[in-house]
Amino acid sequence: MLYNMPMDKNKDNIHHDPAGHREQIPRLNRAIGQLEGVKKMIEDNRYCPDIIIQLKAVRSAIKRIESNILKIHLEECVASSFSDKEYARGKIDEIKNLLDKLQE
Repeated sequence: MLYNMPMDKNKDNIHHDPAGHREQIPRLNRAIGQLEGVKKMIEDNRYCPDIIIQLKAVRSAIKRIESNILKIHLEECVASSFSDKEYARGKIDEIKNLLDKLQE
């Protein structure tokens, strides 16, 4: 689901780390390649379970990218909004561990 939220450029980009997001581009490119592979499999009338396995791989790749961007957001944007950085770091690490467990 995509959310169309208005952006206040002065507010939302204060703590934004575009380099961290750019690091996700190779992962996105791999996921795009996987998805193109799925399209080719369908065009070639490949066996359904093989297609499903590849779709699962694409979904996993996208979830990992999503998780990485969320972690960057927590580390760069959310953490800076707390006055007590040590408390914020503990909370961020807790959420990062939870996200890792949810991906297993």
